[in-house]
Amino acid sequence: MDLKLEVVVIPVSDVDKAKDFYVDQLGFRLDADFPVNDGYRVVQVTPPGSECSVIFGEGLTHAEPGTLHGLHLIVTDIEEARKELESRGVDVSEPFQDVTGIFHHPGNADRVPGLHPERASYGSFASFADPDGNEWFLQEVTERAPGR
Repeated sequence: MDLKLEVVVIPVSDVDKAKDFYVDQLGFRLDADFPVNDGYRVVQVTPPGSECSVIFGEGLTHAEPGTLHGLHLIVTDIEEARKELESRGVDVSEPFQDVTGIFHHPGNADRVPGLHPERASYGSFASFADPDGNEWFLQEVTERAPGR
């Protein structure tokens, strides 16, 4: 049985501001904007090249705006991705790796400045946040791990 992750719900405080950020600044595709009724609105956007979409709106989650952390956008060239996002007005961190070399710790803990020394897949990160503070990571992957 296949189990495919297709939607992630993001808690936001201002739907239109979030829509502008995700569509205009990040370049996500706008798939739908359904203002169903007062207090219930569904906006769906999809990152370029992704099969998983993001949904935000009104009346969709009990989570507080800005409490989602650790979403990853996988890129083949983190430096180029940073440049493109910065040209769109997104405040992206400098590239970093984690002190463990395995994954990254939450927030700014245990970050080692700079790209992974060998530019190894899965080893270089950069981060940014949406207007509410929901935290995203860019992760450079040039060669997939076996089974992926």
